[in-house]
Amino acid sequence: MHFLDQAKIYVRSGHGGPGSVSFRREKFIEYGGPDGGNGGKGGDIIFEAVAGLNTLIDFRYTQHFRAQRGHGGSGSNKTGAGGDDLIIQVPVGTQILADDEERSLLLDLTKVGQRVVFLRGGDGGRGNASYKTSTNRAPRQHGTGWPGDEAWVWLRLKLLADAGLVGLPNAGKSTFINAVTNAKAKVGAYAFTTTRPQLGVVSHKGREFVIADIPGLVEGAADGVGIGDRFLGHVERCRVLLHLVDANGEDVGEAYRIVRDELEAYGADLVDKPQIIALNKTDLLDNELIEAMAAELRAASGAEVFPISGATGAGVQTVLDKLIEAIGPADSSLPAHEQPDDEEDDEPRQWSPLA
Repeated sequence: MHFLDQAKIYVRSGHGGPGSVSFRREKFIEYGGPDGGNGGKGGDIIFEAVAGLNTLIDFRYTQHFRAQRGHGGSGSNKTGAGGDDLIIQVPVGTQILADDEERSLLLDLTKVGQRVVFLRGGDGGRGNASYKTSTNRAPRQHGTGWPGDEAWVWLRLKLLADAGLVGLPNAGKSTFINAVTNAKAKVGAYAFTTTRPQLGVVSHKGREFVIADIPGLVEGAADGVGIGDRFLGHVERCRVLLHLVDANGEDVGEAYRIVRDELEAYGADLVDKPQIIALNKTDLLDNELIEAMAAELRAASGAEVFPISGATGAGVQTVLDKLIEAIGPADSSLPAHEQPDDEEDDEPRQWSPLA
């Protein structure tokens, strides 16, 4: 299945049904009168977050969604049937953005089963019975029904994970996620082996948490160099970032600074998230060189550095311990879409995407 994390769609709620113009005609009843019923309400457009989806690929082939209009009223004061609501199912973590220059946030669906009425259907028109007055005993006017609402919107998917992997291309992120999860990320000896985000579930010391691997960043990614920084949205919700630095690089301190600068340029407070820094691919170096590289990286980052090897597993357990520690207690280590419902906090998270 192809991965797609952005899509533009058109949505329109149903129009209200027309009211009826009708007069009572009954045998043995001397006086008739208006008895036209009201029209039915149009269907709503509803977004629902469901489990089991992790891509917006379906919206590449279907971009227009229209709810059913309400049915017309009829005689005997019968109200028309309401139009069926149209429920659009999206992956957990999907945001609904306005189609404007700011791409302002309209909805943020972060929980399984979360359902929000996005566009309300139009109300039905009034039948002629409702126009009857003491001076107008036989009205023939009726309402045609109120129109539904319509909009073009952007869907943007942000994968929900507890920890995110960042680093330059070929830092060993895919090898690491393959080693600690059941993910099958592509591994290769060339840049940008990873072209789309990968998710994996880590089981460590009786705990489980979700880790996300995104394509590598290069200098100038914020300006569109390489694959760019568009996939950084998938680690915005992570509690901690694992920054992998290739121990075989020419300058490990510069490699760290490049990624750090790109996180800062992207914004969304990514640079302020807790980070665990790991010097990867140490199986190719001797102990003396490993210590020299680690010291250089500590000087550049001002933080503790953990030498590891995703290929052999050396040091990986220590890093997983640190990730669990940063993620927090077991009852809060679940991804956002598995968190217990909070009845007092039903408001979507406020976030403004970058243009």
